[in-house]
Amino acid sequence: MGVLSFNYRPHDRFVAPARDRAQIWRLVLGVVLVAGFFLVLSQLVFGTILGLLEPETARAILRDSQTGQTAGGMLLLLFQLGLLAVAAAIVVIMVHNRGPSTLIGPIGLAVRQFGSVLFMMFLLTVALWVLPPYDAGEPLALNMPVGRWLILLPFALVAVLVQIGAEEIVFRGYLQQQLAARFRSPLIWMIAPAALFGAGHYLPESAGSNAFTIALWATMFGLLMADLTARSGTLGPAMAVHFSNNTSAMVLTATPDEMSGLALYVLPFGMGDEAAMAAWLPVDFGFMLVSWLAARLAIRA
Repeated sequence: MGVLSFNYRPHDRFVAPARDRAQIWRLVLGVVLVAGFFLVLSQLVFGTILGLLEPETARAILRDSQTGQTAGGMLLLLFQLGLLAVAAAIVVIMVHNRGPSTLIGPIGLAVRQFGSVLFMMFLLTVALWVLPPYDAGEPLALNMPVGRWLILLPFALVAVLVQIGAEEIVFRGYLQQQLAARFRSPLIWMIAPAALFGAGHYLPESAGSNAFTIALWATMFGLLMADLTARSGTLGPAMAVHFSNNTSAMVLTATPDEMSGLALYVLPFGMGDEAAMAAWLPVDFGFMLVSWLAARLAIRA
């Protein structure tokens, strides 16, 4: 089977629970409600938690969550994004009359596929660190003492898993399923969620001239994750690749000026260094493609 062949038969089983209530008006209403429930839940949950803290501490954590440059700020940001999954679960019950677990696919299969792909991603990450095919230009800088990082590591991994799980449930679960239940063409059910995912990564105020390239990178990432989901019939492989990618970018190494609060190391350049970022992005793009191919190998698709 060639690299660009399309075996999407498992996708039919993944989409089947969405077919009974696949009207477009339900999807539009669902998207609006997911956004609304997310905002309300964020205010209720994190507003209550921050309200229990000293005002100055609460303001500092809330401020830090905007850039993620402290551990507390990063944890707040990642766990808050996890509420997207709760919002999507409420919506599929209310609007589509189906169980939230159908957004993931068969749970046992999803877990097995997640494990297989994550192990493959681990091997790739080790290879990247031991035999790097590129040079960041300068040595990585230690972002925090190793002992403190090890203490934070379990919380960081759980937070990243919550964050990527929520994003996959909304984009490759809810949106992809509902669109595929209504439209047969992959040009619709793959591209539309991926484009929305990419738009969410368009940040010209921090990325400058690289903002469009980063958004394009995220869109391509969304397309590849949609492809993995269609080949596997679950969110397991996409979650594993997404988890590996974000763990590398948030927990192992990060840019010093964005979302570095949980990272052991920081890169020698930040998002504001447009030339260095522009040189780095093709390498990151190449690794994304290799990760997609490795995940396909892990699930034999």
